[in-house]
Amino acid sequence: MESRIATAPAGDLGSSTLYRILRLRVEVFAVEQSCVYNDLDGRDLEPETILLWVDLDPSAPTVSAAARLLTDGPGRRTLGRIVTVAGQRHRGLAGSLITRGLELAGPSARVDLHAQSHLEAWYATHEIGRAHV
Repeated sequence: MESRIATAPAGDLGSSTLYRILRLRVEVFAVEQSCVYNDLDGRDLEPETILLWVDLDPSAPTVSAAARLLTDGPGRRTLGRIVTVAGQRHRGLAGSLITRGLELAGPSARVDLHAQSHLEAWYATHEIGRAHV
């Protein structure tokens, strides 16, 4: 699955791809899960931030799954905003995004994994090594 994962800073994305990533986050977090917060917090646009996504159906209104990897100082990264469209869940997409995010963070970085509290047990089932939920 990792070969289907695309990565780029937000500034390198076309507007359509960025829109489809952000739309997925709004549809799942705000609409489906009623987890209302300021998703557009400015961190996606930081030069060191890397967006990760899987796009199994480019004609769909959203990408299939997405995440973002932030830099929080020397040797510190945060992997979060991990999201999968409802019709693609339970196929390993989120796990693949976590694996790729940890690879991109590098072997010596401390990685904080941001997750909603009801999903902590699911994240803990993954081989996330040095990541901290």
